[in-house]
Amino acid sequence: MFNILRHTLFLFCLSFLPQSLFAAKDTLTLNLKNADIRAVISTVSKVTGRNFIIDPRVKGKVTVISTTAQKPKAIYNTFLAILKVHGYAAIENQGATEIIPINRARNSSIPLTDHPERTQENSIITHVLPIEHVSASQLVPILRPLIPQHGHLAAYTPTNILILSDTTANIRRIRKIINRLDTIQDNEVDIIGLNHASSAEIARILTTLHQVDKKHASPSNSVKIISDARTNSIILSGAKTPRLKLKGLVAQLDMPLEDTASGNTQVIYLKYAKAKDLVSILTGMEANKKKNSKKDKKSPASQGSTFITADENTNALVITAPPDLFRSLLAVIHKLDIRRAQVLIEAIIAEVDVDKNREFGVQWGGFPSDGRGLPFLSTSDSDVNLAQLGGLIATGSAPTSIPSGLVTGLGHISKGHYSFAGLVKALSNDSTANILSTPSIVTLDNQEAEIIVGQNVPFRTGSYTNGTTPNPFTTIKREDVGLTLKVNPQINEGNAIQLEISQETSTVTSSVEGGADLITNKRSINTHVLVDDGGIIVLGGLIEEAVNEKVQKVPFLGDIPWLGALFQYKNLTKSKKNLMVFIHPKILRDAATTTHISHHKYSFLRAQQYRIKSQGIPLLPDRYQPVLDPLDKLFDRLPQAYQKPTLVLPSP
Repeated sequence: MFNILRHTLFLFCLSFLPQSLFAAKDTLTLNLKNADIRAVISTVSKVTGRNFIIDPRVKGKVTVISTTAQKPKAIYNTFLAILKVHGYAAIENQGATEIIPINRARNSSIPLTDHPERTQENSIITHVLPIEHVSASQLVPILRPLIPQHGHLAAYTPTNILILSDTTANIRRIRKIINRLDTIQDNEVDIIGLNHASSAEIARILTTLHQVDKKHASPSNSVKIISDARTNSIILSGAKTPRLKLKGLVAQLDMPLEDTASGNTQVIYLKYAKAKDLVSILTGMEANKKKNSKKDKKSPASQGSTFITADENTNALVITAPPDLFRSLLAVIHKLDIRRAQVLIEAIIAEVDVDKNREFGVQWGGFPSDGRGLPFLSTSDSDVNLAQLGGLIATGSAPTSIPSGLVTGLGHISKGHYSFAGLVKALSNDSTANILSTPSIVTLDNQEAEIIVGQNVPFRTGSYTNGTTPNPFTTIKREDVGLTLKVNPQINEGNAIQLEISQETSTVTSSVEGGADLITNKRSINTHVLVDDGGIIVLGGLIEEAVNEKVQKVPFLGDIPWLGALFQYKNLTKSKKNLMVFIHPKILRDAATTTHISHHKYSFLRAQQYRIKSQGIPLLPDRYQPVLDPLDKLFDRLPQAYQKPTLVLPSP
């Protein structure tokens, strides 16, 4: 009890010391024995003017032996050392400093600083240190023993940096150690000339082997591998140890093939190109190579029999050639055997036809009592003839057809008496056609493709008899009627596409007067255009407007103003056609783009089927409408169907 009272009295007196001492020399001497740590925190707060937030777990007694007066900055640094010794840490925040157990410090908002040398030694900070020449991950096991348990050390491999959380003093020490380890190593360049193998092929093999450990290797152990096709050499640049390893591999790979007297025979399997198409190109190179060899008078050792052929079944090239010629051929094959881009061509064919027909006319006729007379006034050549109608009425017969439009008449018709009649016809005919076709097709670059959507219609070409058969023989010829799109794309350097397009739209109409058979309406475009990837271009179109007016009238009577309309027949026809063709090409350079567009088209069609399915079948309400399966499950049933053929019926 006495000790507690003595320490309490000491702290009470100590709280009044700073004001008197700072007033004189702005310094203070800390000399404490078994003082409560919370009382020390309160004193330091008054001396330094800082605000502290104390964790409830901060408890203990503090002893400080000092005979030297210190300024507030040195007092605060001594205070941080006191906290560190007792297992606590001060975390700087805006407006206040948190005092928490040191093992909880790395989970708090520790200040991040790029300049530890400007921070007090016992402050806990986070520092990001870039490593320039060695691997940061390799430094972690070396520096880990120097980091206390409450600290943190980690490496971020992609940017080759170290992340440190500890006291400023320890981080400064670690930086000095890293500066001695992070030094430039001696990188040299080796040029290895090859005598038998191809430099491009050796470089490809070395790069593949070197990339196996590249993710875990440090920058100091990385090696650059370059092929010089002109001198058939391999260039190695990097650290000495991995360079020596790769040089040994090059020496083992650069070995002559067996049976060099008869030439080197190899089979090269192609990935994308056709072997048959490459034979002519390679044969031309071989002939040119021999021609140059004769001019240069090369030694017989570099010459030999050359044989190039294609195996279409395996799409492979079989080449027998001297090493230097074989290297040249192999370099050309690697550049030609590449994945060719594809082009999606979407066409938009829009056509709008508007036909308007107006018809108005008056017919007059008179019949004698015997019923054999003809109309004495007629101003119409339409399908309704007053003479025919009058004859039918006189004989008591019924008409065989119903006329179009409005037909009305007036007059007096009776047997045994003179008859007369007037016939008025009015007809209005409007027809509108809106046709929209959106054909699309996918083809390889510089490969012609064709799509036909329509009917194969038979046309009569002639007939003949052999004299004995009563029925004549008729010859026909079938032709495609509908939509035809033929296109040959060529992708230029960049994103421009040159298109050779042949587009045709044809329809069948009824025969006209004097025609021998059916009539086809045909609209075709043959052109070459240049359009950017994803752009749209109009190929051409037809804009036609025609007006036909026909007037029939009785001489003299039809010219009378106002009254002449009773002796006239007018027929007015107006037609207007608008036809436009648009092309929208899209380059498919990789499998991802092709898959994305295919999935989009598939999903669109499936959505249309679901929309129709939701509407139901009015006359067959219990029937099932087929819908495409999800794309990821489209072919799941095929292997089962192959193993056990069964008839699968959809459930109602």
